[in-house]
Amino acid sequence: MKEAPGNALKPAHAQALVALLDDPAPTVQAALLEEFARLGEAGAVLLRQLAEEGAPAQSEAARRHRRRLGAEDTQGAFLRFIRSTSYELETGSILLDRTLYPHVEPSQICTVLDEIARRVKQLLIKPATPAEQCRVLNRVLFHEYGFRGDQEDFYHPHNCFMHKVIERRRGLPISLAIIYLLVAYRCGIELEPVGLPGRFVVGCFTAGEPFYIDVFEGGAFRSRADLEVLLDNFELPPDDSYFLPLSVGDVILRCCRNLVNQFTRAHQAEKAKLFAHFVHEFESVYQGQN
Repeated sequence: MKEAPGNALKPAHAQALVALLDDPAPTVQAALLEEFARLGEAGAVLLRQLAEEGAPAQSEAARRHRRRLGAEDTQGAFLRFIRSTSYELETGSILLDRTLYPHVEPSQICTVLDEIARRVKQLLIKPATPAEQCRVLNRVLFHEYGFRGDQEDFYHPHNCFMHKVIERRRGLPISLAIIYLLVAYRCGIELEPVGLPGRFVVGCFTAGEPFYIDVFEGGAFRSRADLEVLLDNFELPPDDSYFLPLSVGDVILRCCRNLVNQFTRAHQAEKAKLFAHFVHEFESVYQGQN
């Protein structure tokens, strides 16, 4: 098949490629990938257009081929997310993962979260109080699926990436809290992220006195008094702001700061520098809003 002058695809050729994008046959997809690679810039332009403007199935397939060809700027996508100020927890967490792992399929992460949420819904008996709902979520996430805090290798960077935490069933307080919240949202359980110094927890503010879930300790229920004891261990005086919900932007920013620290400890200077750049971008956005 020959291209039109100027390395542009003939319409019939482009239409034939588009028609095959949602073909499930592995041989067809392998042939498509080879053809897009052969087409070079013309193929890259078509894939970019489909990724941005195509129907959902076409868009997902085009993004998949772009990732396989190394053509998708996942770090740029995360920067655009930061600068947009339109922060959503699931989107931000997936984009963060894909800065270093561009092969990660968002649909695979969402499928696991959907599966966990379906199991929680199966066990929920309504009407249920928020605490009762959290007990069911705890049972599913920490006992049936085996998620837990990584006590043995706390500072390893993979504890910050959601797809790695899902794969290993281990993570940091903040990464476990993000998964807990994303499952809760799917189940209609109203919870919020709460970022204490030295410990990230999940808070419930809808049923009288707030209560907190310590996800790093298997979903243990905590009162504010319990958390104040934890702060005493860090020799920090209580501050009301510590116990209030964090914005999504602040959650993702804290993930980036953790990664700067973890990659620095691991002597991976270039990766630490990358996440320091993301931290700087967040801070610049926040300064521009003041």
